[in-house]
Amino acid sequence: MGVAAGPIRVVVAKPGLDGHDRGAKVIARALRDAGMEVIYTGLHQTPEQIVDTAIQEDADAIGLSILSGAHNTLFAAVIDLLKERDAEDILVFGGGIIPEEDIPPLKEKGVAEIFTPGATTASIVEWVRQNVRQPAGA
Repeated sequence: MGVAAGPIRVVVAKPGLDGHDRGAKVIARALRDAGMEVIYTGLHQTPEQIVDTAIQEDADAIGLSILSGAHNTLFAAVIDLLKERDAEDILVFGGGIIPEEDIPPLKEKGVAEIFTPGATTASIVEWVRQNVRQPAGA
């Protein structure tokens, strides 16, 4: 969303059938504690619901937490919907149980960053600060 004023706004979402949201809640709290506005969507969200929320909330980024193994399908669906709805300025990042060999293709599809188990909350917060709302050419 360019260089908008105010705190960074991040939608943290749990797409699909995965029912484990502890990690998503930890990340949401870390981002909030770092001064960002966080909208947590809850469990079992469809890509459509996630994109609708991000657009309605004027989010700068979407953070997806995926542990179900459906990461290739779910990330692609969110990216495609953002394109269809002319909302490609909303940055998509995520984490979870994602095999290393799946990360390069996800990034090629438009996922900005993937955090795997062991990533610290501090590193995720710092990455969001450094990569969200950066002016073109920065």
